[in-house]
Amino acid sequence: MIPHDSIVALATPSGAGAIAVIRISGEDAIVIGNSVFRSIKNKSLLQQKTHTLHLGHIIDDTKTLDEVLVSIFKGPNSYTGENTIEISCHGSTYIQQQIIQLLLRKGCRMANAGEFTLRAFLNGKLDLSQAEAVADLISSDNEASHQIAMQQMRGGFSNEIAKLREELLNFASLIELELDFAEEDVEFADRTQFHELLNRIEFVLKRLIDSFAVGNVIKNGIPVAIVGEPNVGKSTLLNALLNEERAIVSEIAGTTRDTIEDELVIGGIGFRFIDTAGIRETEDVVESIGIRKTFEKIEQAQVVVFLFDSSEFKVSGLKLKVELEKIKNQFPLKPLVIIGNKADKLEENEIQNLKSEIPEILLISAKEKLGVEDLKNQLLSFVNTGALRNNETIVTNTRHYDSLLKALDEIQKVKYGLETNLSSDLMALDIKEALYQFGMITGQVTNDELLGNIFANFCIGK
Repeated sequence: MIPHDSIVALATPSGAGAIAVIRISGEDAIVIGNSVFRSIKNKSLLQQKTHTLHLGHIIDDTKTLDEVLVSIFKGPNSYTGENTIEISCHGSTYIQQQIIQLLLRKGCRMANAGEFTLRAFLNGKLDLSQAEAVADLISSDNEASHQIAMQQMRGGFSNEIAKLREELLNFASLIELELDFAEEDVEFADRTQFHELLNRIEFVLKRLIDSFAVGNVIKNGIPVAIVGEPNVGKSTLLNALLNEERAIVSEIAGTTRDTIEDELVIGGIGFRFIDTAGIRETEDVVESIGIRKTFEKIEQAQVVVFLFDSSEFKVSGLKLKVELEKIKNQFPLKPLVIIGNKADKLEENEIQNLKSEIPEILLISAKEKLGVEDLKNQLLSFVNTGALRNNETIVTNTRHYDSLLKALDEIQKVKYGLETNLSSDLMALDIKEALYQFGMITGQVTNDELLGNIFANFCIGK
């Protein structure tokens, strides 16, 4: 059931600022707004056109609260599909609260988290995947996650799903029609065309499912663990990457006793760098805990950067190779970047020897910030950003991913049934389940619990 009461909330971040925006949406939004607004030209908001701005004052009985600018959006031509007004007032927290309390007394209620976007969904202004993209857009903190959220909010993902669902629904109708004429043994659905459709749907679903591996790390940031023995320059490298003194640097081995994390955007992609405690044999209890955490962080990381002191390779080269093999064997599927630090101390023959011993090595000097850009480029190469450049649909939402997996499973059942001449009534059951999973993504199939879980993650005022 679509609610019709009027809701109010602060649409801008809480706290003091130059300007704050208070949003009201509902059947009586303009009536309530007009009851507290006095135009400088004696206009009534009730008589004004949609998408217009009006200067005046918010009045509480005889008390003037603030000079404001009121925007009018009449339904259905508004974000929520309802009558909506937005009051732009001065950003004092006192003024914000006074205006909101006045509106509550006039008949509004405080909006729940995400209720404006929920109403947009219920009124058909957005489908469910587009509504979820609104939350992703608000939380995006790099170019790639912003681009994905914008593409989904504009309906790229939902349009693709809706098209597949419509085509499958057409064939499902023909299959159902065959069941109505089962005694006459007729076929309304062309089996060859149906098989081609199933192949096409299977191909698209697999592509969307595969895109989740990229989309998930782009949305949440790609965790990179920086590991190696103590005092090889891990903290110096982190500081060089971030271009700030984030980690403590000293000549004392074991200075970093816990993991330090920070984020950096490279080429529009977010990376979360984790500076870990040095790996070595130690009897220090605190340092041992840090080393144990290091291996936990390697487990969680998408990429591992192994750092060693290249100037010490003559002495510790054999031990280094053993450590590298240990990490490769323990984490065979993780990309491993092998970095020789302090390369500014090496002679040319030592550099050539290192490259022959470890062909994939990247030589840098974290202290002098030499080779740091090469490292950034190598990290960026691990991310498949081709889909972003081609504006292809990328799945970032775990709920969508789960429904896509279930839909693919049902489509493969239908395909198998078609190839083995399974009865139409059994195939119809699998088709209905596939349609159900498509509907779960776009919101054509919903329940109160699902909507509650999704919109509870939104901020108040959106």
